[in-house]
Amino acid sequence: MANSVVKDQYNPAKSSGNTTRSIIIIGALFFIFGFVTWLNSLLIPYLEIACELTKFQSFFVTFAFYIAYVVMAPVSTRTLNKLGFKKGMSVALLIMAFGALLFIPAAITRTYIVFLSGLFIMGSGLAILQTASNPYVTIVGPAESAAKRISIMGICNKLAGAIAPILIGFFLQLEKADELQSEIANLTTSERLNELNEMAMRVIPPYIGIIIVLLLLALWVYKSSLPEVDTDEEDENLSSTNASKKSVFDFPHVILGVITLFIYVGVEVIAADSIISYGASQGIALTTAKYFATGTMVAMVIGYIIGIITIPKFISQENALRVSAVLGIVFSIVAIFTEGYVSLAFIALLGLANSLMWPAIWPLALADVGRFTKAASSLLVMGIAGGAIIPLAYGALAENVNPQDAYWVLVPCYLFILYFAVSGYKIRKS
Repeated sequence: MANSVVKDQYNPAKSSGNTTRSIIIIGALFFIFGFVTWLNSLLIPYLEIACELTKFQSFFVTFAFYIAYVVMAPVSTRTLNKLGFKKGMSVALLIMAFGALLFIPAAITRTYIVFLSGLFIMGSGLAILQTASNPYVTIVGPAESAAKRISIMGICNKLAGAIAPILIGFFLQLEKADELQSEIANLTTSERLNELNEMAMRVIPPYIGIIIVLLLLALWVYKSSLPEVDTDEEDENLSSTNASKKSVFDFPHVILGVITLFIYVGVEVIAADSIISYGASQGIALTTAKYFATGTMVAMVIGYIIGIITIPKFISQENALRVSAVLGIVFSIVAIFTEGYVSLAFIALLGLANSLMWPAIWPLALADVGRFTKAASSLLVMGIAGGAIIPLAYGALAENVNPQDAYWVLVPCYLFILYFAVSGYKIRKS
């Protein structure tokens, strides 16, 4: 890992107060990541009803949100190079607020494409935030404990993800959505349109709250003492090793890391965002199924706590990733071959399997890249687009086969993650 420095002689080892303040600010950002991101698990079945979508169409919620990472990753790097971390994060939060604002006209007109546009813009803001915050947390302390720091951030992220479906579900009045879904075939055209319009309008109050929070957080970050990290400097040994490197593409482990992250985000999004819809396919009401989405997040938090306690004292980052991949394979297969609440519970337990993947992939992929850290981070952020592509594959299989057998898409994904954890991360170009 590069020995990056912070401007104005900032040294984490000598300035624990600055380190703590930085972790608190970044933790708040990860909380908002989680709240906004994991609302998608609720929006998929909700908009499927409100906008009269097929199951495949409903998964364009994840596509619009995560494809922004591919589009915006190069822009993110340029934005951070020009504005720095702190101002760049503030701008990103303002972009997210504008995306949330689009939910108001989307709800009023019940227009799915406007909802998707708002999600894309929110994803664009998150792309900038992710490009800044993940390498920041990775390099703000010792490399061997990077997964522990990212695990702390993960707890902030997933606690927000656990709260979001329950809190926003209250505003969306899911019990009425369940009733409407069962009665809609018996309504006249006029009654159906009135009910669907009223249902769509329930999205507006919670998203106004989200806009206010994003604006306040943007102001807080802008006014904060968050120090700048210089990721372009590297120690003499690493500088000598990387002297022949011309670009980030000269690091095979980075490219494999991007592919691994692409796959990981895809399986994480499937586990979290499909579970409410899958529960409905198993005959479980939306008002009950929403708690399984929270269960997925709680399982991830438990995994993060395990990571904080055990990494690197009892288990290395790469071994944690290996165990996680094996658990992912086992839990997926059990979910496919069981039924009802048991099957749903094992989809929720995928949160535990997935929990330490993000914290482990980032430091393993960024190891030894030195002055190419920003470029490597930008590529890794592009890998988050796996959340756009792989869930669509699940959605297509769910519609054309069935929602349960569609989970077979997870197994080869976890096998590739296992490959990266065993040998892929070690590959270097001489």
